[in-house]
Amino acid sequence: MNAHDSEKVIGTLEHEGYLRVADEADAGLILYNTCSIRDKAEQKVFHRLNEYKKLQGEGKRFAVLGCVAQQEGERIFERAPYVSLVSGSASYRNLPEMLVRLEAGEQRITGLDDRQTEQTFDTEFTARTNPHHGYITIVEGCDKFCAYCVVPYTRGKERSRASASVLAEARRMVDAGFTEIQLLGQNVNSYQDPSSRMSFAELLAAVGSIPGIRRVRFTTSHPRDFTRDIVEVIDAVPTLCDHVHLPVQSGSTRILAAMNREYTREWYLERISWIKAARREISMTSDIIVGFPGETEAELEETATLLEEVKYDAVFCFKYSPRPNTPAIALADSIPDEEKSRRLQVLLDRQREIQRVSYARHLGKEMEVMVESHNHARGQVVGRSSQNKTVNFTVAQPILPAVGSYQMVRITQTFPNSIAGEALAG
Repeated sequence: MNAHDSEKVIGTLEHEGYLRVADEADAGLILYNTCSIRDKAEQKVFHRLNEYKKLQGEGKRFAVLGCVAQQEGERIFERAPYVSLVSGSASYRNLPEMLVRLEAGEQRITGLDDRQTEQTFDTEFTARTNPHHGYITIVEGCDKFCAYCVVPYTRGKERSRASASVLAEARRMVDAGFTEIQLLGQNVNSYQDPSSRMSFAELLAAVGSIPGIRRVRFTTSHPRDFTRDIVEVIDAVPTLCDHVHLPVQSGSTRILAAMNREYTREWYLERISWIKAARREISMTSDIIVGFPGETEAELEETATLLEEVKYDAVFCFKYSPRPNTPAIALADSIPDEEKSRRLQVLLDRQREIQRVSYARHLGKEMEVMVESHNHARGQVVGRSSQNKTVNFTVAQPILPAVGSYQMVRITQTFPNSIAGEALAG
């Protein structure tokens, strides 16, 4: 989502007449897009800004964008006085006006929104970095207020983009040669069409039915808004990828309540049962936080048993870290960092064994792979399956298939995090 924000900002600047340069030293304007989801983000930002300080020159300007900008606001000017512009993501729509003021000589410009803004940042000027796979933001912000999460305070409230606007952008992308589209949102399945025309599942079907689309993905779903019709539409529309990322965060109902996730372990597992009952084999991935304040060894084990019950194809595990302004910051973070690291490793070891067994089910099967890159050192092609798995494969012909093309592959080897195979002729 941050990468796509950068694409939209770059496109907006280029539309205003700016040109990208290859080297920061040659830039008249340097924009630093930031994220505050993880611990010590602010320290990293100011460390990087200190590195930029040596690039100061006549007329060179610096801007800080994104969540750290929204979180820190004008304090950035105090710690980095050579910065001229600070803008949170909810204010990117005002960038052209702010740039005019910057060019006119203003020294300190602030673009910050409270979380009540109704506007989204959709633009026709997105500078997409990948000519085959592209993103469309359909929901911005978050209304969930999980106890550990800073996003509602930096991204604002949930606001959805009209379905007609989403579909128009998807059609433009297809006309430009894109074959894979990924719909984005902090909680993408919380989508509420402002025109009251389409549910999230209906929007998925509509995007997936556009002629020329080969694949549609969506990230990230929230369990509270995950409905059965999402599974039904994946079953019904072949272009929808058979992959669901559904963050659980903990396998303990008590910890989930402390996190303010507003669902129980059993409630979550019911959604998983819908996915497992689908006609298509849908890959499942998740996010997990270890070491949340008060988590016991028994509750860690509950999370481990959840991994084994669901059998995710991948999990992204993180150690809990207190974030500014969040309710959990008032809780005593009584679990030492070394203990959090141990717990993290426990889950990673369990999950690696699950994936070793799970990925083996693909051995001998055929799957369609979208080519992403070439590994010339190994003589391999690197691609991704509809289930969002990395596939490394070899080809018999001397000319490698083009990036962005699709290739049928027979799987000959499996590993805990990837699979390998041979391209089929034809």
